[in-house]
Amino acid sequence: MTLRTTSAERGPHRADLAAAAAGAVLVAAAAVVGTVIERAHGSLHVNWPPLYVSWSPHLGPGTPAAVAVAVVVIVHGPSLAARLSWRRLVVLGWAGALAWTGALALIDGWRTGIAGRLTTAYEYLTVIHRFDDLGPALRDFTYHILNNTPDHWPAHVAGHPPAAVLTFVGLDRIGLGGGGWAGLWCLTAGTSAVAAVLIAVRALVDEPTARRAAPFLVLAPSAVWVGTSADGYFAAVAAWSLALLALAATRRTGHPAAAALASGLLLGLTCYLSYGLTLIALIAAAVLWLARTARPLPLLTAGVAAVALVFTLAGFSWWEGYHLLVERYYQGAAAVRPYAYWVWGNLACTVLITGPATVAALRRALAAAPTAVRGLRRSAGPLRDPADRLVVLVLSALLALLVADLSGMSKAETERIWLPLAAWLPAACALLPTERRRVWPTAQAVLALLLNHLLYTGW
Repeated sequence: MTLRTTSAERGPHRADLAAAAAGAVLVAAAAVVGTVIERAHGSLHVNWPPLYVSWSPHLGPGTPAAVAVAVVVIVHGPSLAARLSWRRLVVLGWAGALAWTGALALIDGWRTGIAGRLTTAYEYLTVIHRFDDLGPALRDFTYHILNNTPDHWPAHVAGHPPAAVLTFVGLDRIGLGGGGWAGLWCLTAGTSAVAAVLIAVRALVDEPTARRAAPFLVLAPSAVWVGTSADGYFAAVAAWSLALLALAATRRTGHPAAAALASGLLLGLTCYLSYGLTLIALIAAAVLWLARTARPLPLLTAGVAAVALVFTLAGFSWWEGYHLLVERYYQGAAAVRPYAYWVWGNLACTVLITGPATVAALRRALAAAPTAVRGLRRSAGPLRDPADRLVVLVLSALLALLVADLSGMSKAETERIWLPLAAWLPAACALLPTERRRVWPTAQAVLALLLNHLLYTGW
């Protein structure tokens, strides 16, 4: 099939290709410079910079399924997204993301790809037995964060508030213990973020835009890490919080008050899953700005406060935990990992988890940003142009990601840590021309397949 590009679109299309090429150059530079630094000083603490991965070319039982899912989404995804009823599209988007992510994980096999991911020495399942008596475990949680304390927590437990490990304690208590159930939980919950983003984009932008974004959300290369870490689950909780806030703010639900309260409860949970996810507040602010309302704020705040109150009464201090985490952070590899490399090496990771199509789409979003922001400042109501509304939403996520980057608290491993922020960026692909609706998703899928077949992810 020959693609036809109008003269008006030819210039932007070339700029899209240039942006994608620039992203590839950034990744190549991060790989080359990072390899030189690691071989000379060993200060990056990653084998294949900028990713925390090992070189491991392989095929696996998930290979045929992953290729099949990619082909189906590329060939039929755009047309299905255009004609299905909205509810069916949301469910199918989640199902497609689950199939894609699960197939990618199974390239490494059931044990290595799913069941064993959360059972390593760094992970949550190794300390489940220490929560048999929940009250004392929560009251003493901060005492075990630092490396030099007796029975200090493993890296991931110490690096997060207790809601993260309590999730897996809860699964164990209801009879779903072990790595298999934990992996399936993260896989199933994590992929639901696609449905949440679709709902939010429809509420804040419009339905045609959400439909155009759907195939890109399903085939995002970040699926490589969503299926292998608890951060995918964190991303889903954050995404549903924002989706419910969007429904409450735009009143696209019959129960806006309930949606606002539920949003607050999930936002509070998000903050007790990961300290860094307080940055989700930047996207939440953009949601309210786009809807031009503060109506959900009282109930949103009440929900957040309720979660904070429960954990505080249980004996866990969020602020104490955060300050101890910062100290623990610099007791480990972060003390030697060079900020001067990771402040841009992290962005190369972001290119890899969001893909070339997202890079091209973000170029369009950045080009349109001045017009969109001026429109919001001048108008008392919502922006009329759906593209401008999408630009504001996507760039708020990009801003949160850049703040995380500049903070220095995310030196390396951002391919998983930033999943809750990166989940929103592929929505920008709705800005790409429809005549290339199969070319860009193909690029996304090929990148994810290469990453999963050539590398073994550390998480």
